[in-house]
Amino acid sequence: MQAEHTLRKAGFSIRTGAPPPEVRTGCDLAISVPSQDVNAAEKILKENDIPILDVVFTFEEELPPLQLSQLVKKVDFGNYLMIRVGNMKLTFEKKGGIIVNISGGGCPDIPLLGLKMVGKPLDKAPQPNEVGYTLCAYTLQKAYEHAVEAWKKVRK
Repeated sequence: MQAEHTLRKAGFSIRTGAPPPEVRTGCDLAISVPSQDVNAAEKILKENDIPILDVVFTFEEELPPLQLSQLVKKVDFGNYLMIRVGNMKLTFEKKGGIIVNISGGGCPDIPLLGLKMVGKPLDKAPQPNEVGYTLCAYTLQKAYEHAVEAWKKVRK
C-alpha cells in the first residue's frame, strides 16, 4: 500500500493486481509498472525505505487487475450500511458516520484496525492504509473509501 501510494504520488503509471501465479505466496499484491520505469520505481521505493520483495519481468503486458468493482457489495440495514469489499466488511451508522463494526479477513493487523477505527466517525477514523500493511488492510481501505462516498450521499 505504501509502494502504491508513493509511486502514484511520484507520478508513475501503475496498476495493482495479483502477482503472476508462479511467484504467488498467498495473499499477495503486486504493482505493475511499465518495463522502462522499473529502475526509476525501484529507486523511489528504496529512497522511501519501502522494501521490494521481488521484481519479476513477465511477457504478459499487464498483471491481472484486481476486479474490486465486482467485489463491492452494499447492504442497507436501515440505520446502518455495510460495505463489503472482498472478504472485508465495514459497517457504519448512516446518520453520524460512526463505524460500528469491522469484520472479515485473517490478517494480523485487522484487530488493531478494529481497535483504532470502531466507534469513530468515518471522517475522524484513521484510514486503513495508514495503520495496516496486509491485503486485508488494502481491501478494508477500499471498503472505507466506498463507505465515505456512501456516507456523503446519505448526508445530502
